[in-house]
Amino acid sequence: MRSIIPQLFTLAAIVPVALAIACGNAGATVVLPDPRENVALAPKPARDTAVFAGGCFWGIQAVFQHVKGVISATSGYAGGTIPDPSYELVSTGSTGYAESVEVIYDPSVVTYGDLLKVFFSVAHDPTELNFQGPDHGTQYRSAIFYANAAQEKLAKSYIAQLTQAKAFKEPIVTQVTPLTKFWPAESYHQDYLNKHPTQPYIVINDIPKVEALKAQYPALYQ
Repeated sequence: MRSIIPQLFTLAAIVPVALAIACGNAGATVVLPDPRENVALAPKPARDTAVFAGGCFWGIQAVFQHVKGVISATSGYAGGTIPDPSYELVSTGSTGYAESVEVIYDPSVVTYGDLLKVFFSVAHDPTELNFQGPDHGTQYRSAIFYANAAQEKLAKSYIAQLTQAKAFKEPIVTQVTPLTKFWPAESYHQDYLNKHPTQPYIVINDIPKVEALKAQYPALYQ
């Protein structure tokens, strides 16, 4: 999509415009049931990792940064094999990578099942195959990159539950695949919503996701 930007712009002008064009979707924001299969809260504070992909990572990161129990959320890339991928390379859609977010969370405060519910309901639309809103390409696919067998089981179980309940009008197309490596994205992608809260793209596409999280899950919002 960046090819539509006139070449007469300087690089400084191209970068923010290209980024705004390349990342757009306001999220599914649907009300979903709790996962039938979940894990109990851990008995004491700890750190665990979950990796999700669902379109532009700006909005996914912003949503999970506001989930109680989340220690950090980092925008990056998962699913490919090329070492140290760049945004420009991933944006070609030829690398196998997806724009993803690594979520470090405290399992004594929030469960993996809770994170799945947030991911499927307010963070993105899991029925859009290889795109989110106007962003097309496999780099914008819906995916869960599981770190262990327990995460794989919970993710597949919840997808089956939502499918059986016909929670969405269209089939869920979210991939559930093993996490091999997560690469953090460039620094200018990190905390993008917090740094650019008045950018039109952020106001239209990402702030509504955070507001939906607060409205639908006040007990999980921070």
